[in-house]
Amino acid sequence: MEILASTAQMKELDRIAIEERGIPSLELMENAAQAVAQAVMDLVGEVKRPERKKGVLGEATSVCFMVKTGEEPTAEEQREMEELRSIVESKNTDPTQRIGIFCGPGNNGGDGVAAARILLEAGYRVRTFLVGDREKMTPDERAMEEKLRETGGELESLDLNDQRTTVWMSTCDCFVDALFGVGLQRPLAGEFLTLVQWLNRMHTPVVSCDLPSGVHGDTGEILGDAVQAKVTVTFTCAKPGLYLDAGAGRAGEVRAVDIGIPWELLNRQVWRAPEQNWAMSGDVCRNLPSRPVDGHKGDFGKLFLLAGSEGYTGAPNLAARAALRTGAGLVFLGVPREIYPILAVKCDEAMPFPLPEKYEEILEKARGCDVALIGPGLGRHPKTEKLVRALLEDLDIPVVLDADGINALCGHIDILDKRSAPTVLTPHAGEYARLTGTPLPVTDRLSAARSFAKAHHCTVVLKGHGTVTAAPSGQCWICGTGNPGMAKGGSGDVLSGMIAALWGQKHLVGQYADLSELAAWAVWFHGKAGDKCAQKLGEYAMLPSDLLDNIPQVLLECSQTEI
Repeated sequence: MEILASTAQMKELDRIAIEERGIPSLELMENAAQAVAQAVMDLVGEVKRPERKKGVLGEATSVCFMVKTGEEPTAEEQREMEELRSIVESKNTDPTQRIGIFCGPGNNGGDGVAAARILLEAGYRVRTFLVGDREKMTPDERAMEEKLRETGGELESLDLNDQRTTVWMSTCDCFVDALFGVGLQRPLAGEFLTLVQWLNRMHTPVVSCDLPSGVHGDTGEILGDAVQAKVTVTFTCAKPGLYLDAGAGRAGEVRAVDIGIPWELLNRQVWRAPEQNWAMSGDVCRNLPSRPVDGHKGDFGKLFLLAGSEGYTGAPNLAARAALRTGAGLVFLGVPREIYPILAVKCDEAMPFPLPEKYEEILEKARGCDVALIGPGLGRHPKTEKLVRALLEDLDIPVVLDADGINALCGHIDILDKRSAPTVLTPHAGEYARLTGTPLPVTDRLSAARSFAKAHHCTVVLKGHGTVTAAPSGQCWICGTGNPGMAKGGSGDVLSGMIAALWGQKHLVGQYADLSELAAWAVWFHGKAGDKCAQKLGEYAMLPSDLLDNIPQVLLECSQTEI
């Protein structure tokens, strides 16, 4: 797992390091620039020299010119065409990689200017452009501009109406986005927006400094538009917005690099913060402990599932099978009497039973289990919702609430506050909005999940791209696995069954992780299984039931790999 730092935390880290610890800001900027330059070199390769056999060219670049139909170009137009043609032909005869670097008038821009000098010194063809008001440049960026001049470079003012500039840019092998860092709070506009849209149309690989410009560092929200990065070199710690919602899709490969902030300062300000944020990236594997050799089925969790309704017989089956695939010892599946015959046929390992008419008998059955999962396919009949609320009030075992189990709480959130046993809710954005009265879209899922979890002493798994798991303590985990192929009815039922299974296994609870972290594990396992499905079947064709077939491989790999 990778710890994340918020925008506010990063600003405070920088302030303390510079003002209180006396670390030169130019030293931090130089270190950041070195990492950015290295990412560019990794993308474009070693410098190619123009020494070639006569008449042999490399990859050809071409450009076309438009003239008015039926008219001969003027002398000025002819001169311009020849100049533009020479720019293109120079690319064909000189293989040296071209790098275009775009800098805003702030310290993120200073990182870009410093990276330009490093790349120029390494032998690449580099042009560095200032976007925005030159008068607003920070002292550090001006200092880096002076160093760039000493190297023979120049910080040019960008003019996208200059064809010579845009044609040269179109021949670049890589761009560097150093427009905005973590401080951006407003939508991109003006020449910044125009440039970002132009860069995205070019499909040339982009290295972004700290964040893709236009991505909100804390929420992943796209502010007007945002750079589509190939690599994001983020400084000191990764930011939540690189793993959340649309921001995750713009970040590309995320590289968190050390730029010289002292470890003990980072430890005090971030690692020991009361509300930590963690990224569970796509290559993380939990080292699942071995199951006790003397364990029996009762030790691995007795689960009570309240699920299903007419027309929704798939959901309880998926949840039950997912729980068993994730290690549950016994699964008791309570379903409405009218659909019991269907589930009796579908279920082999799970034990379905028709729900008794008397509430006391249902309660007794649930109390005999270690964990209850309530909600998959349950429906929203008033009597059903009343049953859900009664069980929440009377049960003193952990409860996983999914789908209609969550909907039953609308207008009755106070029931959560009265529970002494742990509860986890697994809403998607729509269910969260109904439950809390929050308007859609939920733009800051990290804060939303954290505030709800703390206010109601529960664990919240707020689903979406970069699913957020929030603990009552305020600690959060952002999942880096999963793909759009999982956006199909039934995937959430599989996840809820997996969470319930982990919560019921005595050798996991408390000894290796608390319940909130176990929920985050389940989310990561679920996403990893989805990624394996996508690799085998493709995102279009994969089904939620396919997840079940891939859970065993994920768990096997995780039981053999240490973090």
